[in-house]
Amino acid sequence: MTLVLPPRLTASARALRDAAHRRGLRTVRLPTFEVPAGLRAGHLHAGPSFADAVAPVLGIAPLEAPADWLARLPREYTRREILVMPIREAYALRRPVFVKSPNDKEVPARVYTDGSRLPGPDAVDPDTPVLVCDVVGFETEYRLYLLDGTVHTGSRYASRGRLALGPLSDEAAAFGADLLDGCGHTLPTAIVVDVGTVDGHWAVIEANAAWASGMYASDPQRALDTVLRAAGPAAALTSRDRPFVRSTARATGVVRAE
Repeated sequence: MTLVLPPRLTASARALRDAAHRRGLRTVRLPTFEVPAGLRAGHLHAGPSFADAVAPVLGIAPLEAPADWLARLPREYTRREILVMPIREAYALRRPVFVKSPNDKEVPARVYTDGSRLPGPDAVDPDTPVLVCDVVGFETEYRLYLLDGTVHTGSRYASRGRLALGPLSDEAAAFGADLLDGCGHTLPTAIVVDVGTVDGHWAVIEANAAWASGMYASDPQRALDTVLRAAGPAAALTSRDRPFVRSTARATGVVRAE
């Protein structure tokens, strides 16, 4: 079993590489986005651009949440209004909003004073979907690694908007378990979900692909468990996860591998 890594390694990528070595797995760090002839690997940990270039060549099926997943969650899980729309429609907004790309970094995730401040059509395709959210202030923020319907590991990563690494709290884990009970069927079997508190209430912040997420203070071995499932061989895909294969991989036929 081989885990492919990108040219530049984040602290999380190095920690996952070391966790893989302790488990007896092989890792390969590619110097570019080009896959060398003859390389055989079944897993990856990297950003979306690297995954889009490498996964189809290697027959890896990266899993992610649907682009509109956050917008479709019941209000009891989000505590704010969240819409998904083409960015061309978001240009007309005339109020402060938090805007981000659902599964990529094409549109920087931040508060925009109004729609005119968003990247223009010269930088982003007007049909690009974006999530548009009410602006709220999260008091504490946690990253949860979800695997097979359980909170497999996680950690605190922020407090009142500032980086603040810490252990996973019982309350955050309990909210994650409640989310899985109510909406777990809307997610792949391996995913990262960020949660936090707003005015004392727990809420979902966003979902992220486990294969592209930093793990903060999460347990490296348990995070690795989730990453290996979240970006594994297309031939090992189950019918449960098949609808959650990243669209780029689906378009190149990776999802059809048997």
